[in-house]
Amino acid sequence: MSSVMEGSEGGEEGENLHYEETEDDNVSPTDLSELLKEGTKESHDRAENTQFVKDFLKGRIKKELFKLATVALYYTYSALEEEMDRNKDNPVFAPLYFPQELYRREALVKDMEYFYGEDWKEKIQCSEATKNYVDRIHHVGQHEPELLVAHAYTRYMGDLSGGQVLKKVAQRALKLPSTEEGIQFYMFENISNAQQFKQLYRARMNALDLDKNTKERIVEEANRAFRFNMQIFH
Repeated sequence: MSSVMEGSEGGEEGENLHYEETEDDNVSPTDLSELLKEGTKESHDRAENTQFVKDFLKGRIKKELFKLATVALYYTYSALEEEMDRNKDNPVFAPLYFPQELYRREALVKDMEYFYGEDWKEKIQCSEATKNYVDRIHHVGQHEPELLVAHAYTRYMGDLSGGQVLKKVAQRALKLPSTEEGIQFYMFENISNAQQFKQLYRARMNALDLDKNTKERIVEEANRAFRFNMQIFH
């Protein structure tokens, strides 16, 4: 869900959650990070205007819905991180391999245990919308690994941006413990400065040896990732 919030930040309810991140003076319009930012703006806006996200941001999130969203995230990140592991030495993805800093699966397991108990695996199932997303991630990782960048960027950069807003909203709206049970997904303990890490990640993306056509395909794939997320929200 936080992927829709890339480049968003804010505080209390009702505040404007948008801001422009500090621009890197060295960024070129043909850099992949800029192409993704510009090329997914429309998808980003549409995703933020889904009922689920609008309700979430206003603190009108029911616990059962939040639990279902956490289940969807568990299946999504399990697939994504499996494919990132598969491609950790592939030059089209290797520079973006940050398992210690970014991986969410273990954090999501803790959230599942909190919400569903120790036998959580027997209580959850993958929705059809989530399965479609998972299948696409596996296809990309195994057959078009250069497009894996799109899925990693859409998810993790969003988690480090607007995801941090959603963390506070969820904690408050669902009256979750101050000890952060239930929101481990949003806790990046190995990233001390999210802004600096995002700049590093974008710089690594921009340094990938990709031709114009491949960059265009990555932007297209990122828009596809947004569509999968919106289908899950619905």
